[in-house]
Amino acid sequence: MEAGVVVAVVVVVVVVLVLALSLRMVQQYQRGIVFRFGRVLERVRQPGLHLIIPIADRMVRVSMQTTVIGVPPQGAITRDNVTLTVDAVVYYRVVDPVKALVNIRDYPAAVLQVAQTAMRSVIGKADLDTLLGDRDRINAELKSVIDAPTEKPWGLLIERVEVKDVSLPEGMKRSMSRQAEAERERRARVIAADGEFQASRRLAD
Repeated sequence: MEAGVVVAVVVVVVVVLVLALSLRMVQQYQRGIVFRFGRVLERVRQPGLHLIIPIADRMVRVSMQTTVIGVPPQGAITRDNVTLTVDAVVYYRVVDPVKALVNIRDYPAAVLQVAQTAMRSVIGKADLDTLLGDRDRINAELKSVIDAPTEKPWGLLIERVEVKDVSLPEGMKRSMSRQAEAERERRARVIAADGEFQASRRLAD
């Protein structure tokens, strides 16, 4: 009788242990990738509770949420030879979890490196006026350049890229301030001269 109880307890413990090793939970924002003896299984596990084979299978969960990374300030030279510092923010998400897990080792770090390189490249092809005045165009070019090497081979989608801040050297800021002041003075003189001309015509009439 006692032996039967011991055997039953052992069986229950083994069953519980096997279930604990076999059950895997995938959250709503995740997808599960199963490796069976090191090989990726084609079927991606959707959110929910899943059974895997203990020892033979290993499940890795990949987040499908949009990730935001800040690109540190990058020094660059514009097409019109102005030295400045630009920082940006990149929004991306995983669209193919198998590629993101297998084809690239650390995709957040890879996206950051691609973004830094793309910023220097795009800014080097634009002049200062475009960078300051047409920010949407610069953002679209950055998104296109970053998305090209990451979507198909890495399974990532760049959703949005935004340039946050453009820092100019102090000398350039003073020069731009003097230029703006001179432009305001020029317009004021033109307006005053035009007023005098109109007044003289009225007097002549």
